[in-house]
Amino acid sequence: MPFWNLNTLQLEEFRPGITSKAVIGNDLIMVCMQIEGGKEDMGHEHPFDQCGMVIEGQIEMVVGADRRILNVNECYFIPAGEHHSWKTFDKSVTLLDISLKQS
Repeated sequence: MPFWNLNTLQLEEFRPGITSKAVIGNDLIMVCMQIEGGKEDMGHEHPFDQCGMVIEGQIEMVVGADRRILNVNECYFIPAGEHHSWKTFDKSVTLLDISLKQS
């Protein structure tokens, strides 16, 4: 599916509190995900770059030593191997996320 309309895209349960839709190509993965309010990822890292943009809502992201609250139309870039984490507040957040496909 080469085109998405984020207003009508049907998301499916990925993990408790997270719904998503992914397109997986030869090299990249594009994911639209919605994370419920009050969720948190305590942190992890992976051997590939990751980037994305907030489509709706607000999320706090920590990348290495940098901490930022991101709002609609703000973007993030996570270098390969960099420890990162996130948390949502009282409302859900929708992200468009891009990363390298791992084999």
